[in-house]
This record gives sequence, C-alpha cells and structure tokens, in this order.
Amino acid sequence: MADYRLEASWSPVEGSFGRFTFTLFNLSTKPLSGFTLAYTSLTRVADKYVAEGAALKRRVANFHEYSPPEGLTIKPGGSWQFTVEGLTNRPKHVTSGIKSAYLTLADGRHVPVSFGDLMLAGAERGELQELLPRGEVTEPFSLLPWPLFLSLRPDDMPPVALYPAAGSSAKNIRAVEKVLALYQRLFPAENVPFTLQPVQGGRQIRFKGESSIMEAAYELRFTAQEIILGTDDAGGLLYGLISLAQLLHGARHNPETFQFPVFGTIADQPRYTWRGCHLDVSRQFYPVPDIKRLIDILAWNKLNVFHWHLTDDEAWRLEIKAYPELTEIGAKRGPDEILLPQLGDGAEPRSGFYSQEDVRGIVAHAGMLRVEVVPEIDIPGHSSAALLSLPRLVDGQEAPDGYRSVQGYPNNALNPAVEFTYEFLGKVFDEMLPLFPSDYIHIGGDEVPHGSWLASPLCRALMEREKLAGTAELQSYFLRRIKAMLAERGKKLAGWNEVSQGGGVDRVGTLLMAWEKPEVGIELAGEGYDIVMTPGQAYYLDMAQAEDWREPGASWAGFTPPEKTYAYEAEGELAEELRERMRGIQACIWGENFVSRAYFNRLVFPRLSAVAEAAWTPCLRKDWLRFAAIVRMWPTL
Repeated sequence: MADYRLEASWSPVEGSFGRFTFTLFNLSTKPLSGFTLAYTSLTRVADKYVAEGAALKRRVANFHEYSPPEGLTIKPGGSWQFTVEGLTNRPKHVTSGIKSAYLTLADGRHVPVSFGDLMLAGAERGELQELLPRGEVTEPFSLLPWPLFLSLRPDDMPPVALYPAAGSSAKNIRAVEKVLALYQRLFPAENVPFTLQPVQGGRQIRFKGESSIMEAAYELRFTAQEIILGTDDAGGLLYGLISLAQLLHGARHNPETFQFPVFGTIADQPRYTWRGCHLDVSRQFYPVPDIKRLIDILAWNKLNVFHWHLTDDEAWRLEIKAYPELTEIGAKRGPDEILLPQLGDGAEPRSGFYSQEDVRGIVAHAGMLRVEVVPEIDIPGHSSAALLSLPRLVDGQEAPDGYRSVQGYPNNALNPAVEFTYEFLGKVFDEMLPLFPSDYIHIGGDEVPHGSWLASPLCRALMEREKLAGTAELQSYFLRRIKAMLAERGKKLAGWNEVSQGGGVDRVGTLLMAWEKPEVGIELAGEGYDIVMTPGQAYYLDMAQAEDWREPGASWAGFTPPEKTYAYEAEGELAEELRERMRGIQACIWGENFVSRAYFNRLVFPRLSAVAEAAWTPCLRKDWLRFAAIVRMWPTL
C-alpha cells in the first residue's frame, strides 16, 4: 500500500477544454513537506494555463511536475488540492487522467503515489457495456477468417484427433507439428487437435500437391475416412492445417453450436497479400514471450505481417552495437534519467530493449508461422530518444525549444542538414540488414511538426543551397536520401502517409500506410503509391470502443466499437483502376493507453480478429453475428 494517493477529476469550463482538480492524500504517519508531485497524463497542460494552489515546475510531453505553495505541510490523514485550467484537449474517457505518479521528497528520494480513474461529475457508474453480441450461426463451423467457399455437412461427433496419412512427406509432418505446437501454446489446457501417428477414433489427413491460383490458397475435402488437404504453397499448407485446428477447437469447445465436417469442401484464399498488425513497443515495452505470443495470435488469425514499431520519442528499443548509447540511455526512463518518466512510469526507472539475439529469435519464430516482420525506425520525427542519446545529431546552434511535436516533445526530429544523421542511420540500417529479411524497412515519416528545423542555421543553409521551401520539402529531401540508402542495401521504403508531402519520394519500391483518414489512401493511390489502409477511425485498436466516459482508450479518431471495425470496407470509394495499388490492410496497436494487460485485451480483442477477417474474407462473405459467435473462443494476450 502506498503512503500517498492522488485523485483527479475533470469539470467542463465554457470557452476552454475544462479544469483538472487534483487532490493529494497523505496516508502515512508523518507530515509531508518540501516535496514535488509528478504525474503523467495524455491530457497535457497547455502553454497558456492557470494553476491555483500549485506551480508547474516542469512539463515534457506527458510528464508534469508541480510544487506546492511554499511552506505547505500535509498532516497525516490530510490532503492538498490544486486546480489547473488550460489543457491541450478535452478528456473524453476515464483513462484520460493520471497514468502514473510519484513524489520527490526533500531528501531527493522518489516515492510511489497510487492513483485512480479520472472522475467526472454525473458520470454513470457500473459495469462496462457488452460490445460483442452472443452471435448466431447458420452453418455450424468455427472458422475465422471465414473462407472464400464452404459447402460442408456436419458430423455428430468430432474426431479424437487428426493425423498425417501413412507415407506423408517429412515436410507435411513438420507442418502438422508446427500447427500442433502453435495450438498448444495458445490453448495449453485443451486437448490436442493433431497427433503424428494414427489414433483410434481419429481421421487421417492426406496431403495432395495441387497448383494454387494464388499464394496461401488451399482446399480441404472431407470424407468419413479422410481429409484431403490440397495445395502447392507453404502458406496454404499452414493455413489449411490452422483451419482444421479451428474447426476441431470449436466442435470441442462449444458442441451445442459448432460441429466438425464429415463431408464437403472448403476452397480458400486470402483477399489481400498484406494482412498486417502493428505494435508500438516504445511507449510500453513488451518482453520477448509477449511478442512471440502476439505473433502466434496473428498466425491463428491468418495475419501475415508483424509491423514492429521499435523507436519513438519515448524509447529506442533495438540494440545497435555501433551506438550502445541508444539503449543504455534511450531505452530507459525515470525521475533521474535523461528521458523523463512518461505514460505508466512511476518512481522507479523502467527500461527494456531487444538484443539482436532476441530479434533473431522473434524473426525466426515469425518466419516459421509465415509472418513477415517489418521493422520500423521512426524518422525524422519522433526521435527524442535518439537525439538525447546521441547529442552529435543535434545542430547546436538551433534554439532548444524551436518547435514542438503534437505530443509535446521539443525539437524531436532528426536534422536533415547534420551530416552525422546519415552516417548514424547508415550504421543502423547495416546492423538491421542481417536481422530482418523483409523487403521493407519502415522509416515512419509521420507527424514532423510544422516549422521543424526552420530555426536551425544548418538547415537554413541547406534550404538555400538546395532551393527548398519549408519543413515539408526539407523532409522530402531527407527521405529521398534515406530511400537511396535503403536501395543501396537492397531494401524498399515503407512509411506513413506523410512521406508523400513536400514532393514525396520515388513511387517505385515505396509502400505508404494511410492512417489519418481513409481519403488519404485514395489520394496516395491516385499519386501512384502502393498503399496499405490503416485508418485510425476503424483500425487503430487504441481507440475507445464507445462514447461512454467509462470506456478506456484514445479519442482523437472518435470511438470504434468492434462492429464498426468489422463492417469497415477499406477499399471504400477507391476507383477500380486504383485497386491494384492497395496491397492490403493493417491494424495498429499504439501503446499510450495500454498501461495494463486488462486494457490491452479489452481494446485489442476482438477488433484484431475483425481486421483479420476483413483482410482475408471477401466483403459479401462476412457476417457480423457469425463472427461474434466464433471470436469469443479465440485467444488473447
């Protein structure tokens, strides 16, 4: 139990984003004086604010530190209250308040402070609403994503297990073992779907090499004696076996609703080649076992791209041996560290990064499951962790607070006119090459603040020399150089939609992700870019799922219940002649709101599976109630 507790409430104020009221309770047996209070919150204090009963001492992004009135002493059992009016946004959900807090005492010690939800006068209490209906099925088969074609007759009793027919090749037996191991990791308490030898009451799988019309396609033909799995593609083999495991899982887990087929056919192939899921590990660090489990979940849902967001303002998470400072400094946040506490960080420093050996293990695990790992090093913006770790990246003549990012970070973009920037990134890319076999390296390119670099003498000289006007053209100059560096190393450039600004980069070998709104993807395709659709309004899994104050999550893109995510049609109004530019779709998991496993699971699931079905299943084959009935049996983190 903490000796101190901080409560926060918000009240609306006409003409502003409202007022915070904070109350610090002294639950210890000693009087408290000579301290400062720090907390982190996504609802930040603006440049112009009014604080009553406290003085704002420091503010960096989501980190705020206050001093009490001089001479204040809080007696045991007493409290101190102060208010702040002048916020950067209006909080809309219970998680928009405090995400961590601590006190710094007079002797310099940092001590934890407990805290609660952001309170709103008049807000309803009680249980969160159920966002997923019980669902119903017209065909009693648990398959998700739903296949392209299905015509099956159910059996009254599922087989004890499925096993490879005598004479099956070593490749096919290994595939069975791979999916068996996947199932056991995801459902360790369930009976296994496969054995490697015949079993009484089981059914054999006969593998047949059949030409597929596209990658990852497969066909399953069921009889009372055997199941024929036809494909000539390694992905199709994996997905066919996963479908069998799903069918058997549902028939055992919920036999009142689901059954296993005795006769019939499944013919299946994916709708899109890029079926992705992004994970931000900068705001919150996920240990290696969590990353591998998420990849297992992606494979179970037939997703095939893991977009790994490894760096941001908050932390640099990838070991680069040429620059150990990136993880010695840039992967650690704390009250006495160079990187101050951010969302979820309290009195104790927190750190975490992935060694190159960790990365090799994760990439190998993903490759075994036909999941491509696309790494992201977010540049030139979102680079505070790198800039604070390597001061040589900074133009020393630039004003230290010349611009600020939308998240509140000062001067957080790598400088295009500092030549060391390119030497640094070249060595980073060189160390990434043997770790990531993906054709793509994602370089971010998003949210560079308007006005970035304009106060840098080096950039002013570069702009004059190259005849560049403004931040967007400076970024375009920078990204064209980065694209050339990647091309020299045999890699293609992926980035967020802002890469196209200021003239953009060469369209050939470039893949852009449209996140700000769906219309952006249509515009990019029209400009000749290959695109992945990942609009925040449907596929950002950190968005709150309802307007209800009690719902956790972000709110900048509105609220997104699972049914909206499921029903969203990413192709939208994309003209027929542009659809070949659309490589696929992707879910994004940004970490600001995921300060607990419970929040992660509530926000990510079942919406991740909803994106997976949209990526695989033709629109006319989707069914929300069937999806709802099946997805409640699917695994979470």
